[in-house]
Amino acid sequence: MKVYWRHIPQANNSFAALAAACEVHGYDLEATDRPLPDVTIYSLNSINERIYHDEIAGADTITIVGGPHASACYREVAEYADYVVVGEGEYTLPALLSAIEEGRDPPPGVATTAGYAPARHTVLLDGYPPFSRVKGFVEITRGCPFSCGYCQTPRLFGRCMRHRSIDEIVRSASRFRDIRFVTPNAFAYGSDGVHLRLDKIERLLRSLEGRVYFGTFPGEVRPECVSRQSVELVLDHCANTRLHFGAQSGSDAVLYRLHRGHTVEDVVRAFDLCREHGLVPVVDFILGLPFESDDDQRATLDLVKMVTRGGKAHIHYFMPLPGTPLQNARPRPLLPETEKVLGKLALDGRITGSWMDHEIRFFRRTSHL
Repeated sequence: MKVYWRHIPQANNSFAALAAACEVHGYDLEATDRPLPDVTIYSLNSINERIYHDEIAGADTITIVGGPHASACYREVAEYADYVVVGEGEYTLPALLSAIEEGRDPPPGVATTAGYAPARHTVLLDGYPPFSRVKGFVEITRGCPFSCGYCQTPRLFGRCMRHRSIDEIVRSASRFRDIRFVTPNAFAYGSDGVHLRLDKIERLLRSLEGRVYFGTFPGEVRPECVSRQSVELVLDHCANTRLHFGAQSGSDAVLYRLHRGHTVEDVVRAFDLCREHGLVPVVDFILGLPFESDDDQRATLDLVKMVTRGGKAHIHYFMPLPGTPLQNARPRPLLPETEKVLGKLALDGRITGSWMDHEIRFFRRTSHL
């Protein structure tokens, strides 16, 4: 049975991980730019789903769809795809391919128009390599104990953090000269995500050879985890000159309603520690949150301006992602003064991100709203 992976740039790391998992079970996933028989697999998020919807619906082959959008909206996706993998795919996808090949019913964790039974497992990260023939970043942690209202991560992977062992990380990282990690919070490695284990991070970093980038994309950190000790670990063992963390808002009232689990003071402290130690802080913000008042938005804008005097800011416009507590919320518009300041900062090269473009198309065309 021929099995193809539909090439979608945003899903490259998923391709690497799932190709490795399928390889363990004897299935070779070949990249393609169109659906091909016998089976073509897609991984979709909530922005690109609209691009591939019609292609999947009209494909003259068996289609399997996974990813964050498919997991959150599996009933809708099952209306135009043959099979929908809900949640983690390392175990479920090879089991589904085997069922298709042998003419059996799909395993738990797969939705069809006939119904859905949840998976009865979680993935042990050491049970599957992070990549094999297709190279990707090294995923070191999965899951998040926090419950930010806009985020799909704990809904996809649970609130219990699972970590890949140091030995397995070192084995995979040895294939790279520049080593980067996938994790919801790099400083939470080896811990429950709340009570940090910096000793385990130090053991990990000491074990790696090569140029290590820790606390940068795609493995950022949380602001309350930025301390003198954690920053010194980066300085002592890593090559990065930046540290990337999420502020999201300059209003404590908004952070509380988002269930972020940190304060504005934590953000300012993390910023100051980075500057004090010579690291460039790169800080994420979300504007247009549904319960953001004018004063809240101005407070966020003030924090953005402070950050850009000594670091970089990455700006997002709020997107109500399916499967999250804020999935039915609507973004509020940006104030004229906000648009003016962001435009000037962008022209000066002090902020990045998108607060107008693809998000607007998303709101106009997203069916779950």
